[in-house]
Amino acid sequence: MSGSLVVVGLGPGSSDLLTPAAAKVLHAATDLVGYGPYLDRIEEIIPGQRRHASGNRVEIDRARQALTLAAEGGKVAVVSGGDPGVFAMAAAIFEAVEDGNPEWRELDIRVEPGITAMLAAAAEVGAPLGADFCAVSLSDNLKSWETIERRLRAAAEGDFVISLYNPASKARPHQLGQAFDLLKAIKSPLTIVLFVRKVATSEASVIVTTLAEADPALADMRTLVIIGAAATRLIPRKGLRPWIYTPRVEQEVAR
Repeated sequence: MSGSLVVVGLGPGSSDLLTPAAAKVLHAATDLVGYGPYLDRIEEIIPGQRRHASGNRVEIDRARQALTLAAEGGKVAVVSGGDPGVFAMAAAIFEAVEDGNPEWRELDIRVEPGITAMLAAAAEVGAPLGADFCAVSLSDNLKSWETIERRLRAAAEGDFVISLYNPASKARPHQLGQAFDLLKAIKSPLTIVLFVRKVATSEASVIVTTLAEADPALADMRTLVIIGAAATRLIPRKGLRPWIYTPRVEQEVAR
């Protein structure tokens, strides 16, 4: 097959965080495939390049469309926000390959990484992911809430720093509160919690609070929530937002 497919990460927001390698792929593509708002972030219009926009929650259909275009000879770029391998389109592409047309397995397919939201959010406040951490999506569109609770409980008991993706939406306004309630039963009420909204954009905002005081209403789908480990520290600064970091060296922490 003469076509190719690259899954591209656009980064968390600012075009400054789009890698040169990803930009090169976008420029060379004959077809751009992706969720409409992500395609809208690619402002440059290249003559002859086709855009195939689709809605949310149709990842497998989008993947099949992209694979079909590549099988027909196109140089296809499938775009994702952040990193395409983190709760995004790379997994959907390979799921479609595994279950789909056997010829798709012969395609030239690769993944071009990007900066995922939790890395940009962490950089905004210091180094909260400086020690062991994990990421959990609170969306139960593709997995049960019982599974989410089990993973949150394990992460809390293991004292990981926890990055919460997809913390709230209009359809799921209650789940972040449930997650906080679960974590409060395991972690100290003084655990640092960060709400980082619209990271890497001109509208970025950060709220630093504790698990006891964290208000689930502060989050939406553009928010990344980071819940610290027992060792996560806050460095106060007069008149400025504090720095937050988690030491790399294990420390004795009062619980």
